[in-house]
Amino acid sequence: MAERENRRGRRDDRDENPEFADRLVAINRVSKTVKGGKRFGFAALVVVGDQKGRVGFGKGKAKEVPEAIRKATEQAKRNLIRVPLREGRTLHHDIEGRHGAGKVMMRTAPEGTGIIAGGPMRAVFEMLGVKDVVSKSIGSQNPYNMIRATLDGLKKESSPRQVAQRRGKKVADILKKDEAPAAEAAEA
Repeated sequence: MAERENRRGRRDDRDENPEFADRLVAINRVSKTVKGGKRFGFAALVVVGDQKGRVGFGKGKAKEVPEAIRKATEQAKRNLIRVPLREGRTLHHDIEGRHGAGKVMMRTAPEGTGIIAGGPMRAVFEMLGVKDVVSKSIGSQNPYNMIRATLDGLKKESSPRQVAQRRGKKVADILKKDEAPAAEAAEA
């Protein structure tokens, strides 16, 4: 398959990254009144992730909905962050995220809980690959602010391995006494 290049000389990699899933969170229609009537524009908000610990969001604007979604998806793929997950299913610890008037709280959950979260936050967790989490949005209900606050909190997430490395200790020294034997058994 020949690689196509766009006007700026960049490769066109539309379907070369099938490992990423995307979720459309919101579409906003705006109208501009002109002499001949109204002109409509569309803004799309998309969350992209590999469902294995990487997630990002993007927004795109265009005169047509599919073009706005495409632009948002491309921007989201450029802005991915990596989040450490416990057992590949939940967060390591409770976290809070803020952006503007948006504030979100995210808590770890036992297996089988599922994703308990509102619309935009749910999309982020599903694309991230989290299976069990309890979260609450406090303040702004604007989807842009909710997603930014969620990602702000997820950036603060740290695994026991990262904490141990930062402190120059072993993972077993960092974990609580009741979790340490389980962690040692899992590593053996």
